[in-house]
Amino acid sequence: MAQTKSKRRRKHRGTAAGTIERAGRTGKPATRQDAKAVARQRRAERLDRPPEWKSTINRAAIAALVFAVLVVVLFGRPVTAGVLLGAIMFAIYVPLGYMTDSAIYRFRQKRKQAAAIDAQARKRGGKGGEGS
Repeated sequence: MAQTKSKRRRKHRGTAAGTIERAGRTGKPATRQDAKAVARQRRAERLDRPPEWKSTINRAAIAALVFAVLVVVLFGRPVTAGVLLGAIMFAIYVPLGYMTDSAIYRFRQKRKQAAAIDAQARKRGGKGGEGS
């Protein structure tokens, strides 16, 4: 006997909320260019945030821990020496990291401000940097 009901061509997946998504496309952007635009926007937002002590301390702690482990493992020093050197490196990494983040943040803000002024000057029809 011939089949009367046509088969489904794509698989439908239901979610816990009862909605049906097709082909697993739940939260992804529709095209590759949309995905790149979203990634570019997220990166710009992340880089435009001012530096924070919390993130600097986290980075310094990870770097000091790696340094201490390498001192013990690679150079065969006692664990107490590794911990002491790790603590010293942590004390150096925190202010150095914050100063670096601050310098990069200030540089990006100045560059963004200069680009905005230049765009404004081009919009008016004049040249950038000159007081007309």
